[in-house]
Amino acid sequence: MKQLDLTIILAAGEGTRMKSKTPKVLHEIAGRPLIEHVLYATAPLNAKEVRLVVGAARELVEARVSSAFPEATFILQEQRNGTGHAVQLAMDGAPHIGTVLVLAGDTPLLTSVTLQEFFDAHVGLGADASVLTAFTPDAFGYGRIVRDDEGNLSKIVEERDADPLEKEIDEINTGVYLFDIAALRTALAGLKSGNSQGELYLTDVIELMKAASQSVIAIRSNDYTETLGVNDRSQLAECAAIMRDRINDAIMRTGVTIIDPTTTWIDLSVEVERDVSIYPGSAILGATKIASGAVIGPRTTLENSSVGPGASIIESRVADSEVGAGATVGPFSFIRPGTVLAADAKVGAYVEVKNSSIGAGSKVPHLSYVGDATIGSGTNIGAATIFVNYDGVDKHQTVIGNDVRIGSDTMLVAPVTVGDGAYTAAGSVITDDVPAGSIGVARAKQRNVLGWVLRKRAGTKSAESARKAGAADGPSKVQGEA
Repeated sequence: MKQLDLTIILAAGEGTRMKSKTPKVLHEIAGRPLIEHVLYATAPLNAKEVRLVVGAARELVEARVSSAFPEATFILQEQRNGTGHAVQLAMDGAPHIGTVLVLAGDTPLLTSVTLQEFFDAHVGLGADASVLTAFTPDAFGYGRIVRDDEGNLSKIVEERDADPLEKEIDEINTGVYLFDIAALRTALAGLKSGNSQGELYLTDVIELMKAASQSVIAIRSNDYTETLGVNDRSQLAECAAIMRDRINDAIMRTGVTIIDPTTTWIDLSVEVERDVSIYPGSAILGATKIASGAVIGPRTTLENSSVGPGASIIESRVADSEVGAGATVGPFSFIRPGTVLAADAKVGAYVEVKNSSIGAGSKVPHLSYVGDATIGSGTNIGAATIFVNYDGVDKHQTVIGNDVRIGSDTMLVAPVTVGDGAYTAAGSVITDDVPAGSIGVARAKQRNVLGWVLRKRAGTKSAESARKAGAADGPSKVQGEA
């Protein structure tokens, strides 16, 4: 079986229409930069060598690509003199015989299936050059495929150089080519820059090879959406939506319910088991794993997190954390990095948890902040409890035992430990350890200053209501004092 000898990916462009400090090929779709989508699509062809032509922001591109594809080689195109010039540079030192695949780094929707079919057709037909083409409802901006009277490929005309009739052609050049290496080298040497851009066009190689009586064919793709490129933010969004639909369709076919696929965004790296239900407006990102029976959403974001069987996360955000089997989160809560919720733990409404572990069956029902804490099993954290973990310089740990009852509006000033089975009184500021089985009470005794409103807020509605209720405005008297 014939093997691909070389893959050349063109990724040197400025990407000025993106209007971004980020290089165009590093803009992301479904958790991967555009260039990585192309690399993943070409990988199954097992090319002996992969070369990327880089230019604009080369350091950023090389650093990102090297982390995922360390075997890739980078070729610098300092002066962007066109696609033909880029391929000339990439061919320097390349094998002198064999087959080379050339494609752009901004076509994230290409699939390995299409590329393999393209390669097999090229080899099977014994072509010296093959061009992947597609019919598209909007050909603006693309090179047009010009065929002769017999339907054979005649030439490729760039948008800027096309005449009015050529611009009516709806078959486009996808920018994906296969060449016999020796034939390509000869044609590249004959390129001229006599065009509107004053550049060396790779597309001109086709005419040169045909003039040399070499076999040049056009092979149509069955799905034009695979060939869509990205030149601006609008096209980025268009490609992202197509990728979203592909991912969601594949996931639903494995036994996952996605209530509204058009508002559900899932990265390629996510793993979702069957019988998971995902409600509208949810985003599942990074290395997230969701076990069977979990319910996600609506309006929930998960990032680099694991969700156990039967867990439920509603209208909340979870990042770099673990949610155990049967645990519940939300609505309107934020689970920050480093958090571990054990089985059947509950984090209720308007709760923030950071870098903490919450034991099996324990509850933080509402309106609380838990930071840098370890909470045992079967414990209940009352409403409006704050774990005061930061002293302005350092973070400190709070340890709460098993079956503890923390009263509402408690402040736990770390470092502090509350032992197994202990209580804290509502409204307490706990600064010292509470031993097991004890109740911590840290609040001043209440005192009532009688008549204060009538004296200090005379003429107000409060004073009027107090007088009607029988309040007296005599000399100050304090209830509750010894």
